[in-house]
Amino acid sequence: MNEFETTIVDLGHDGRGVARQGDKVVFVAGALPGEQVRLRMRKRHRHYDEAELLEVLTASPDRVEPRCQHYQQCSGCSLQHLAPAAQIEAKQRVLADNFQRIGKVSPESWLPPLTDSPWGYRRRGRLSVRHVAKKGRVLVGFREEGNPRFVADIQRCEVMHPALGPHIGALADMISGLQAGADIAQVEFAAGDGRMALVFRHLKPLSDADQAAMVRFGQAHELAIYLQPGGNDSVHPLWPQDMQLSFSIGGGRPGDDVSLAFRPLDFVQVNAGMNHKMMAQALDLLDPQPTDKVLDLFCGLGNFSLPIARRAARVVGVEGEHGLVERAAQNAARNGLDNAGFHVANLFEDQRNTAWAREDWDSILLDPPRAGADKVLAYLPRKKTRRLVYVSCHPGSLARDAGLLVHEHGFRLVKAGVMDMFPHTAHVESIALFERA
Repeated sequence: MNEFETTIVDLGHDGRGVARQGDKVVFVAGALPGEQVRLRMRKRHRHYDEAELLEVLTASPDRVEPRCQHYQQCSGCSLQHLAPAAQIEAKQRVLADNFQRIGKVSPESWLPPLTDSPWGYRRRGRLSVRHVAKKGRVLVGFREEGNPRFVADIQRCEVMHPALGPHIGALADMISGLQAGADIAQVEFAAGDGRMALVFRHLKPLSDADQAAMVRFGQAHELAIYLQPGGNDSVHPLWPQDMQLSFSIGGGRPGDDVSLAFRPLDFVQVNAGMNHKMMAQALDLLDPQPTDKVLDLFCGLGNFSLPIARRAARVVGVEGEHGLVERAAQNAARNGLDNAGFHVANLFEDQRNTAWAREDWDSILLDPPRAGADKVLAYLPRKKTRRLVYVSCHPGSLARDAGLLVHEHGFRLVKAGVMDMFPHTAHVESIALFERA
């Protein structure tokens, strides 16, 4: 039976609706819990199936009309059909389920979800570029929904920073007109508090005419243009020559603010509005005192380290990427902070014999990548650490690490909650406070 009617019973962790057909789970993109739907079977697997949504027979009260005209084609965001308030409720349920199922823990209280504007928030990302001979032009965008080998043919993006989002079609047209249009592999974008930068990854040298066309595009749309002929170290400005990307961040109190300079390919939090709110909440939970020594692991550019240094006696940040550590130290100097130091270390390797790992820290902040921090938690925190704040981009690794902190290190999971860093996607960003039991 290729077509059938059924009821969606749940929302999966990837944002797809969940139905049941016989004894198997069926995943359905675009369907919501409680909806009566008509489906067509697409792919059968051993333990689950995938179906295509043909028609919503009875709609969920949480269903809304997607704003983006490319929504069904582009994989950039998968939940625009679900009301923003319902999206964040679903993410909170995902976090709670992971805590109980993986970590065998539950917070003593839940933090109210942190949210900001769900549109025009994405200030950093990577656009795929592909010359399609059959269409006689270049496509610029994210990957197609359901066909990751193909680039979605889009003209604008509603979740992208407004400096670029409305101009995706114009960007594609400009690249199509280049002599080296077929040799542009990708375009990365990054915005600070000022102008946005575009980084063109090109596989062959660019002619003077192509470079002039890029400059004209940047001038017309007030976008800085960078070129990347090789690896990350090859990135250099084309126009203007003297621009520096930076953003300000604070902790919610007068005097907390710092300014962070960064390079176009450096990691920065995607959502500027949420970064401000996250920072204020992280500092409130960490509650650094004027006599405290604080360790910031996976510190990056110093996004958390430097606002903490405004309040604590001493902060040490540790990060695996040399360039980020170098710029974190420069940012400390830029802000007149002489109580913040930084070290390069691979935190997925055993660092227990390093000087910073042997010190006693009053509190620790962790902001690891998706893999989490279980390697660090094999030897930290030490007994004198009374408080730990964990910022997470993956609920499964946070739940696993929460179990380690509670069951092996003697901490309590005091508070936890979700932060909507990526509206309209199934991505779950969260924060948790642990205190010594």
